[in-house]
Amino acid sequence: MKENLLVMLLKGLILLPNQEVKLEISNKLSKEIISTATKNYNRFVLVITPKNHLEETPEVNDLPEIGVIGKIKSKIELPSGNLRVTIKGIERVKIINFNNNINNKDILEASITRLEFPEIDEVEKKAIIIKLNELIKEYVSKSKHISNSILNTLKTIDDLSCLTDMICSFMPLTFVKKLEYVEEINALYRAKSLLKDIKVELEVLKLEEKLDQELENSLEKSQKEFILKEKVHIIEQELGVKEASNNNYLDMLNKLNLNKGVHEKIEKEINKLSYTSDLSPENAMLKNYLNWILNLPWHKETLENYNIEDIRKKLDSTHYGLNEVKERILEYAALKLNNPHIKSPIICLVGPPGVGKTSIAKNIALALNRKFYKISVGGLNDTAELMGHRRTYIGASPGKIIQGLSKVNSKNPLLLIDEIDKITINYKDDPSTALLDILDREQNIEFTDNYIEEPFNLSNVFFILTANNVENIPTPLLDRLEIINLPSYSIWEKVDIAKKYLIPRILEENKIDNKIISISDDMIEYLIDAYTKEAGVRDLSRELEKLIRKLVVLGKINERTKISKIRLKEYLGIPKYSKFDNRKNEYIGRINALGVTPNGGIIIPIDSCVYEGKGKFIITGMVGKVMEESTNVALSYIKAHQKDYHLIDFFFNLKDLHIHFLEGAIKKDGPSAGVAITTSILSLLLNKKISNDIAFTGEMSLSGDILKVGGIKEKIIGAFNAGIKKVYIPYYNEQELEEISDKIKDKIDIILIKNYQEIFEELF
Repeated sequence: MKENLLVMLLKGLILLPNQEVKLEISNKLSKEIISTATKNYNRFVLVITPKNHLEETPEVNDLPEIGVIGKIKSKIELPSGNLRVTIKGIERVKIINFNNNINNKDILEASITRLEFPEIDEVEKKAIIIKLNELIKEYVSKSKHISNSILNTLKTIDDLSCLTDMICSFMPLTFVKKLEYVEEINALYRAKSLLKDIKVELEVLKLEEKLDQELENSLEKSQKEFILKEKVHIIEQELGVKEASNNNYLDMLNKLNLNKGVHEKIEKEINKLSYTSDLSPENAMLKNYLNWILNLPWHKETLENYNIEDIRKKLDSTHYGLNEVKERILEYAALKLNNPHIKSPIICLVGPPGVGKTSIAKNIALALNRKFYKISVGGLNDTAELMGHRRTYIGASPGKIIQGLSKVNSKNPLLLIDEIDKITINYKDDPSTALLDILDREQNIEFTDNYIEEPFNLSNVFFILTANNVENIPTPLLDRLEIINLPSYSIWEKVDIAKKYLIPRILEENKIDNKIISISDDMIEYLIDAYTKEAGVRDLSRELEKLIRKLVVLGKINERTKISKIRLKEYLGIPKYSKFDNRKNEYIGRINALGVTPNGGIIIPIDSCVYEGKGKFIITGMVGKVMEESTNVALSYIKAHQKDYHLIDFFFNLKDLHIHFLEGAIKKDGPSAGVAITTSILSLLLNKKISNDIAFTGEMSLSGDILKVGGIKEKIIGAFNAGIKKVYIPYYNEQELEEISDKIKDKIDIILIKNYQEIFEELF
């Protein structure tokens, strides 16, 4: 046999020794290779399979070092011009190098040498042959795609190399795997690898068989259920069972005593159910609809409590203060006692987190003997969540209002709509418009849910809404609400709440004797100052719970324990806050402004500085448009009164002024910082320090008039909690001081001002 053979590349097709492949060749070059091999190479070719069968023109360096000599057994020219060839694999050979054929440079020729195969131990060889035959027999018996006749052929083969090649030729191995078997010259290694692959294929067959069986069982079960349901359906028709079910719906309808129009509509739906198949999707949809509409509390209600003293007692038992809310509920109860037909108010409780908006609503429901249901609309952006979905949609259901009434099974519950200021309005939908229908007393008498499709009277429902910021409530909705502001708590109020409500509740929940643990008022006050910074008492409750947990873990509940500052630091860690976080030092140009956030009143320190420049005015600290305008008003006022304030020698066009509002990560806006900004600039320009226990609020006009601002109560409480001793507020906010506790007013010097000149004369 020649040492050089023509190379034939088979892309995506593998030829193993002792295997035959049939090819239909249309390529001119391949036909020439077959013809030349038949004439000059005794019908032998070197068959090589490139590793990447997707490569159109593989490089010589990418071709394998092992190939299979193939003999052309037959070739037939077809009428189409193609050539049909049968090639049989003879043996593996090692390729020394590749060259171009002398007669045709496009044909690749390879120099080859025979391989020296390693010797195999006869005992091991015989054992592996037996094991291969066993596994193949098992595989063929389970496989539906391989004929049993192959087993007779394999039994006669005692050559391990030949046996592995024969098995590889019909096993459903991957292209890459078969290529590995072609290149592996050691028959023993091929046999061991083949044992693993056959076991894997056997597991695959077992899994396929299991899946087929499960599928078959499932189909049989489905067919069986279908036949049984049909039989049951026929039996029910004969016995009148379905008619009895419809009669149950009719009995429920008759008991509701609805108006004629609604009664007839529901009756039609019940009649429609009688001639729909049980297997029809419409049948399930009709049953679901009837179950919803027939189980609504059309006439069910709880007997309301009108005893004013009892209501007062229940409200006071769980909540400290909140007098305006409590008085409004008592007024409602008194009016209801006088006129049972009066409608309940639609109240919106506005205040910072933790002041008790949600919990007081629950207690109001308890005091009035109404069922309670809470609906959270924070982040809600789909009107259908409130108004329900059309019945035609898959998975349709009523809105949250109807769902709530159905769950409490009462037409006069107290519904709490929480976080109304966080409702989402976008270009697609505006859920606040749905609330207009729900809350408007003129419209909600005939509230129609999209799913129920029949009017339901919501006028008996007591609606209470909650919000942190009234400015974020849509104006049309705000017009329908009775706003009650829940202000921040002063430190004394927090101490009372902790003593009378929080600590007893925590001790009771944990089954601890309230005489064991002793916390003085001073310690509670220190805990509030050092470990909480909030308008409400939510963090205070958490810190007290943490303290009690520590005492339980340390076994202090079995002995009388008095809490001291040292123990507070031991149990709660180092203090988190200081009263003078941002105002510890006094600087020229640093002034305290008063502000209001959703978390209550706060102190906003303002810094000013001046340096050589070109008359620029810089404002920083994440301020809004209104506050930016206030700074410009303040500067213009000072420039206009430059002579009055002894600033004749100061040239604004040669200096740059920078105003910075501290805590720059917090957004600030509003007109009420005008007085503080003016004072900050004058402090800087006149080189005069202002005490850090003074704070200011008030809108400035260009003539120096101090205009009325909002949130005075919150601001003064915030100033008090921050340790401020003196505040300047607009004269026109004087009436709002009546709402502030005398304890706070006794501790803070509140100065009313009409014009900025009054502040200048006192401070400068």
